[in-house]
Amino acid sequence: MTDRYASFVQSGAGRALVKRLGLPDPPRLRRHTPGDPLVPGPVLLGAAAGSRLAEQVTKLLTLAGVELRDPAAATDATARYAALVYDATGITDSAGLRQLYDFFHPQARALLPSGRVIVLGTPSAECGTPREATAQRALEGLTRSIGKEFGRGVTAQLVYVTRDGDAGTPVSLEATLRFLLSGRSAYVSGQVIRVGAGTATAPADWDRPLDGQVVLVTGAARGIGAALARVLARDGAKVVALDVPAAGDALAEVANEIGGSAVQLDLTAPDAPTRLAEHLASRHGRVDVVVHNAGITRDKTLGRMDADRWDQVIDVNLSSQERINDVLLERDLIPAGGRIVSVSSIAGIAGNRGQTNYATSKAGVIGLVDSLSPVLRERGISLNAVAPGFIETRLTARIPLLIREAGRRMNSMAQGGLPVDVAETIGWLAWPASGAVTGNVVRVCGQSLLGA
Repeated sequence: MTDRYASFVQSGAGRALVKRLGLPDPPRLRRHTPGDPLVPGPVLLGAAAGSRLAEQVTKLLTLAGVELRDPAAATDATARYAALVYDATGITDSAGLRQLYDFFHPQARALLPSGRVIVLGTPSAECGTPREATAQRALEGLTRSIGKEFGRGVTAQLVYVTRDGDAGTPVSLEATLRFLLSGRSAYVSGQVIRVGAGTATAPADWDRPLDGQVVLVTGAARGIGAALARVLARDGAKVVALDVPAAGDALAEVANEIGGSAVQLDLTAPDAPTRLAEHLASRHGRVDVVVHNAGITRDKTLGRMDADRWDQVIDVNLSSQERINDVLLERDLIPAGGRIVSVSSIAGIAGNRGQTNYATSKAGVIGLVDSLSPVLRERGISLNAVAPGFIETRLTARIPLLIREAGRRMNSMAQGGLPVDVAETIGWLAWPASGAVTGNVVRVCGQSLLGA
């Protein structure tokens, strides 16, 4: 679906009109293309006094080929940066928050278009005093405000990193930094991401971080699911693409395009989990990553909704995920080091008129992550979710024009996201290198104003 307004804004006449009338100004976002450098320019790395991650980040980014600059040596007022990265783990009280102002204030206009801001903090549960926990929680207000202020496609994120010395944490921190700095995270902003304890494995080639992984994608025939299949295959995965029999032709086309395999299966059938488990066991012996993308809408206001609409949406969007997880885990088909990624929605966070069934199911997905991820962590399996906002698909193309335009503009990017934006985020959560990233719900919404 084409965003005609965004296309017009990119023209000379459009830019002049937007500036004169103060209209929304959708920037051209930097998205990932294989072979791109991690960032298109130098990165300014700062740290609060007594911080614990700056040395590690310096090593990780230097090995990744990033040119780092030290703010103490940055005397050129005209310098421009691809990213600002700040280690705030040394801030232990509210007075220490002044260090954030001292770092970001002089650089507020120094970022290149589609620049990145990343702040590193300590989870409140690991803070030594209530004052430290207070100061670390304050970082969320900083990053979310920066995401709304800096404009021009700039994203801002807060990453809480555990003090745990587990071997997987540095690898997962590197994976998270690589994702957030790159064009893969173009439509992810204002997020709080937690890198905890867990085992992670760095890839031999960061351009193919899923090499050799067997990945199941449900709802893979169209839209976000098809984009998912393409991105995961690009990153080296053996993709098992699943969808309902009615979508068989489109599913086969996607599977053939990426060199994957197609499974036609109605996930609401009573024997679907068993049939799926038997297929995966016989063909692959395991499944390293399960992506629960299949979902439907049956919209009506609650007072006008019949019971079938309610039951169908809950069954497909939530209950089928639970049933599949139960069987695959019971049969040990997801090994240690495995990943489960579920697709929620911003509707599950903010609610949506006429979608009580859908919002309920997507909030349930968030509940699934909250309740099951600690259990799976003990088995070495991560569980996360993504929550897309307005994504340009054939489903959103059917939304009435005024509502559609509101969905596109009511975010920091002033535009809808693309299916590939959701796919890239799921890809990062699926990487073996992201093993210490679990229990997260990451919004892919351009920092939507809804639910913020």
